[in-house]
Amino acid sequence: MNVTKRHSLRIATVGALSAACVALAGTAMAATSPATSPAASTPAVQQAAAVKAAITAKPSATSVGAWQLFRVTGTTTGLKTGSKVTLQQKQNGKWVTLPASAPVSRNGSYSLGVKLGLKGKNELRIVSGSTASAVFSVTVR
Repeated sequence: MNVTKRHSLRIATVGALSAACVALAGTAMAATSPATSPAASTPAVQQAAAVKAAITAKPSATSVGAWQLFRVTGTTTGLKTGSKVTLQQKQNGKWVTLPASAPVSRNGSYSLGVKLGLKGKNELRIVSGSTASAVFSVTVR
């Protein structure tokens, strides 16, 4: 009986040591794997930062008559070709979406025609999803 216990202890010890060696080897492999090294993840981080969506907007005129057509043009980065950009106007402290939109072209640009009837200084912006341009103003006289 004493031999069986000793034999069982040896098998258990060898098994535990083998498992520990395999675990250490796996950890060492993962630590040296190119996919998890900081140098390999840096381009992915830079690429993610480069794809952050942004929109620019520039009106063709800063002052127009009521219902006079003017254009808003700009460029986008990080938006897919064909994505829709839409004009918003600040009314009573809230952004209201206007029925003026345009698709993003292959080079990331867009152009849309706008007619405004609300006289005075109009604060406007271009949006696509949760991305918005800087606010710009057009005065309607």
